[in-house]
Amino acid sequence: MRKIDLFYGLIIGILSACLGIYLFIVFFTEYEFLEGYSILKGQNQLGKLITLGSILNLVVFFLLLKLNKEIMARGVVLATLILTVVTIFA
Repeated sequence: MRKIDLFYGLIIGILSACLGIYLFIVFFTEYEFLEGYSILKGQNQLGKLITLGSILNLVVFFLLLKLNKEIMARGVVLATLILTVVTIFA
C-alpha cells in the first residue's frame, strides 16, 4: 500500500467536506460564509453542518473508485471517519 496515496485521499476528503460546508452555507442560508458559520456555531449546530458538508465525500469516494484509485478512496473513508469523531464531540 502506498501511504502517500492514503494521505492524499485523507486531504481530499477533508477538503471536499470543507467545500461542502461552504457550499451549504452560501447556497442554503441567506448569510455570507463567515456570518453563517458564526450563527450556526452560536446555535450549537456545527455537528450538523459538518455532517452535511461530508455528503460531498460520497461523490468523491465513488469518483476515485471509478478512476481505480482504491487507496485514495480509503483515505476519503478515513477522512469521513475522522469527521464523524469530530462531529460526535462537537
